[in-house]
Amino acid sequence: MVVDPEHVAVNGRTRSQRPQKSHREVADELRSRIRSGELRPGQRMPTQAKLADEFGVERGAVRQALRILQSEHLLANVSKGSPATVAQNVAEALTGPEAPPQPTMVALAPRIAAAFAAPHVEIDALCLTSVSLTLAMGEPLRLIHEGRIKPAKVDVRILLPSREIDLAFPVPVEGSGEEGLVHERWLAQRNAQGQVLRHNLLALRVTHGIDVRVHFRALPFTPPVKLYLLNGEEALFAYYTLTRRGEEIDHEYLEMYDAEGTQSMLFPFEQGVGLRDTTFVEQSHLWFNALWETISSELVLTS
Repeated sequence: MVVDPEHVAVNGRTRSQRPQKSHREVADELRSRIRSGELRPGQRMPTQAKLADEFGVERGAVRQALRILQSEHLLANVSKGSPATVAQNVAEALTGPEAPPQPTMVALAPRIAAAFAAPHVEIDALCLTSVSLTLAMGEPLRLIHEGRIKPAKVDVRILLPSREIDLAFPVPVEGSGEEGLVHERWLAQRNAQGQVLRHNLLALRVTHGIDVRVHFRALPFTPPVKLYLLNGEEALFAYYTLTRRGEEIDHEYLEMYDAEGTQSMLFPFEQGVGLRDTTFVEQSHLWFNALWETISSELVLTS
């Protein structure tokens, strides 16, 4: 059974209902539909009124979302008067050398799925909680269970912050609450997401006879960036951008500095696509391996 990371309980509670979507979240959802083929090249989009009703937002937010996708060459004929259409050259706009960076939630899953088409899948990740990676794994797992791909071997290595350190973030805003509550919330999420990721991957040994190995190690610092290395051929890099936000933890409302990694813009670098990209991929592997082999330590995913 594949465990859904969206509904993993943290501190005994499931994820609460999401707030109203922003224009960027609307753009992310529509971009995902274009990428998946649900919205095809040349197809007319729903009207702005219908999209506003579907997403529960104002029409202004829909217009902003459509303009974002037009700037990425995914939509054409964006105006107030008539519905936009999906651009004819969508494939090039999404994957070509000039494709813009996209949020992790949008960009990571298809690239992970492409990596799983190789006979030997090798994925290294450095991140804060592994939630983005856990979510992105859903796509290749689906393709494996549908019989569309079947790698012979999967090796996954993940670097996460140690539970023993004082995190740089997430942390409460000074004077707003107890730091221990924020740290325990992060730790519970780190462990829960890691356990789901490991469970779903190791289950492939039994269900499909795939040789799977998943290893975690702990870092003595809070990573200000996230990095994914795929099959030695691609490096995906993103910044954790801090914001101030409020959340209720154990019935106490806290203001904190935190970063939503799923929305971090992911910059792709590919081996063989120019000297800059090739060098970045190579240096990223050297950096990850150095951390793995030197200052990282054994990580046990327990509270």
